[in-house]
Amino acid sequence: MSFEETFDKFIDRREYDSAENALFSIVRIAFKAGWMADGGNPLLAQPVVQMVYRKSKEINKELIKTKLDTKDRN
Repeated sequence: MSFEETFDKFIDRREYDSAENALFSIVRIAFKAGWMADGGNPLLAQPVVQMVYRKSKEINKELIKTKLDTKDRN
């Protein structure tokens, strides 16, 4: 097995994801501690994703044209 194949199998494991999450948490906690020690205020939580739904009263029929809408019905 090549290095790349072995590495791919390694990072596709659940244990790798757990270790990566732990490392990220450690780095974030350390950064936040330094930020606070320097007098910074923590940022307020922000939404990661916002879903927007717009209901339109008019339907643009040009966007949903099908063969059944044409005069030539072969």
